[in-house]
Amino acid sequence: MGQGGISLRNLKTFSSFKNPVFRLYFGGMVGMMAGMNMQQLVGALLIYRITGSAAILGVLSLASAIPMLFLSLFGGVIADRVQKKYVMLIGVAGSALVSLGVALALAQGYLSAEHAGSWWILFVAGVFNGTIFGLMLPSRQAILREIVGEEELMNAVSLGMLEMSALRLLAPAATGFLIDAFDFAAVYYVMTGLYLVSTIFLALLPHTSTIALGGRGTLIDIKEGLQYIRHETVILFILLFTLVAVVLSMPYQMLLPIFTEDILKVGARGMGIIMSVAGIGAILGSLFLASLPNKKRGLMLLVSSLILGIALTGFSFSSSWVLSLCLIAVVGLGQTGRMALANTLLQYHSTDEYRGRVMSIMMMEFGMSSFATFGAALLTEAIGVQWAVGGFAIVLILLSVLALVFVPRLRRLD
Repeated sequence: MGQGGISLRNLKTFSSFKNPVFRLYFGGMVGMMAGMNMQQLVGALLIYRITGSAAILGVLSLASAIPMLFLSLFGGVIADRVQKKYVMLIGVAGSALVSLGVALALAQGYLSAEHAGSWWILFVAGVFNGTIFGLMLPSRQAILREIVGEEELMNAVSLGMLEMSALRLLAPAATGFLIDAFDFAAVYYVMTGLYLVSTIFLALLPHTSTIALGGRGTLIDIKEGLQYIRHETVILFILLFTLVAVVLSMPYQMLLPIFTEDILKVGARGMGIIMSVAGIGAILGSLFLASLPNKKRGLMLLVSSLILGIALTGFSFSSSWVLSLCLIAVVGLGQTGRMALANTLLQYHSTDEYRGRVMSIMMMEFGMSSFATFGAALLTEAIGVQWAVGGFAIVLILLSVLALVFVPRLRRLD
């Protein structure tokens, strides 16, 4: 372009892709996150069609929540002790085996509505996946700063969210199509292949730094990590707000089949479309964040949570297909802002020695969200899904406003 023009080469938005190691990491995450996004739709819809029970949907969430909550801290110690590359490789290979096991159970006809009790297979798969993610995710997060450095961290995290958001756009729609065109087994076979592709990219990653923690015992390392977080009030504030926001905003994802089957009445394809539209909003949010300088990130975190709460409240009480699609796009935008900004701030303000253990606390949000989903599922049985999910979202709005007004230290973070 001529003088005064704008060159894509000079845009900060995609600057992390200049790093060849980040490109390998990004490629590995494509397969992993595609499989996880497909799992989110197919697992929830399959168990709801087998049982027709919101409470069992909640039980499925608990299957992965309990091991994730209890093992994330150990995953943080592992991330600070050993090569994160190997932790990720073993975890993704384990996910491939779990998906293959479910696919075979479906193909043999045992896991089906004709065998109502067969949902135990999905429960066991959830336990295995929860164990894998609890031990692996802290390494997946903590490795990023070692790959790109401090200055590119916000950009790299945002591009990671862009990848996740793009897959939220494509994977659910593809999953809904595969279910309607073929069957549930086809989805699990595809997931197995995606996880295997991910292992190829991860195997090509170079070694990164590790912190020598050995000799003191795992429980001592966990205790030291918790003491570090307690004394670093900035990190403590971010973690507390993030975990509360997760509990109040994430249950809708697991309970989405109830909205699509009973309220909007749009079926598997409609559920895929809703999740994909949420992905569009998330993509826009990711591109916006990737282009920003490293300023006012605390304020943006709180505003993102406020936007998320408002949009999720509207979605919960909507019975209009068009309005629900518009609102779910804003939900995706707000959720991306909350996740990317919290992730960046935690990694930015953590020292190298404790980063894995700090990120392990953040990764506990996945387990916390499953417990919240179980609570929301029980509320759904009593007061309906709209008031259960919408009530949580209203509380998120109130807490976001209170944090904006009364927690200036968080609001002023860069």
